[in-house]
Amino acid sequence: MSDMRKEVWVKADEGTWEDKKSLITASLESGVDVLLVDEPDVSRVKELGRITVAATVPVDSESDRPDIIVYGRGSEGDGTIPLPADISDSSVYNALKRAHGTKQTAAYVVIRGKEYERFAIDASDYSNYVIVIGEDWKIIPLENIIAELQRRNTKVIAGVQSAEEARTALETLEYGADGVLLDTTDPSVIKKVVELREAYAMGRLALSHARVTNVKELEMGDRVCVDTCTLMSPGEGMLVGSQSFALFLVHSESEESPYVAARPFRVNAGAVHAYILVGDKTRYLAELRSGDDVLIVNAEGAVRKSVVGRVKIEKRPLMLVEAEVDTPAGKKNCSIILQNAETIKLMGKDRPISVVELKEGDEVLVHLAGSARHFGTAIEEMVIER
Repeated sequence: MSDMRKEVWVKADEGTWEDKKSLITASLESGVDVLLVDEPDVSRVKELGRITVAATVPVDSESDRPDIIVYGRGSEGDGTIPLPADISDSSVYNALKRAHGTKQTAAYVVIRGKEYERFAIDASDYSNYVIVIGEDWKIIPLENIIAELQRRNTKVIAGVQSAEEARTALETLEYGADGVLLDTTDPSVIKKVVELREAYAMGRLALSHARVTNVKELEMGDRVCVDTCTLMSPGEGMLVGSQSFALFLVHSESEESPYVAARPFRVNAGAVHAYILVGDKTRYLAELRSGDDVLIVNAEGAVRKSVVGRVKIEKRPLMLVEAEVDTPAGKKNCSIILQNAETIKLMGKDRPISVVELKEGDEVLVHLAGSARHFGTAIEEMVIER
């Protein structure tokens, strides 16, 4: 299994079109990755919004309307694939083989016994996805399939009916399933499962304490406000710094102030030269543009993605903050240059601290990177940054 990003599929192929439409709309609004629908509904779904659509087609169909063609369901016995003694005699297996390399395909398999588990593994030879649906099965068949397919390019999608089942599927073994096919009519369950997906997508970053050694007022300079398409909560911000090995947690403007209204979508991130962590890479603040991805990090290191809505670069008085941090190589000095204003804060041990209140000896949170960076990508190389 190659892609670490988990996928959320929603099954929307039962009931009237109005029933399905409300479920499809809820899925679109929640950020679902794939909708599994009846083949005649593919065009209708695409009229409602841009999303990947999967649909079951007969094994002898030439349909290419779905983005992902699903074999082994519907007219094939609702997932109960008749299994001949020789897999090469299976109509579903041969349909996957014919379509291999020309279309995105999925094998839909209801696990009714060990032979169906084996079929799911064999079907991965010619499918992009294997959708496994359990009846009385729980963890063991899914573990076996994940273990067999973890080094292949085929993704395992586990059938679930609740957020709790989705969590279990995504946590099975070290890797978990690549995604889940959610069978529900409850929009709140869809939202919960998408939130689970987001949590697994990013995980956590380790944060360390750095001791402030110097705070110094500077002249005017160009600083960058990063306005996102996400509302941040107290304790959240972005990782920014003048040196790539140590990035400070710059707090969002999510707290009320006597001087200015809260702007919880904004991080006043620092001077234009600074690095900002945007995934497994860094970028310069001055490079960010509307539509770019950024990371939002909280004081516990939990990470989520956001999108830049706007970047504001303006001349403002600046403040230098220098700190010392323990690294595997010993104590090292790091720094950040921020706007000199009381609404600009670094995350301390237990609360955000305004830069105008910072003093020598205060502790602030930083993320330590293990490598130097070349064009934002971590490399093993000696680089001196001061």
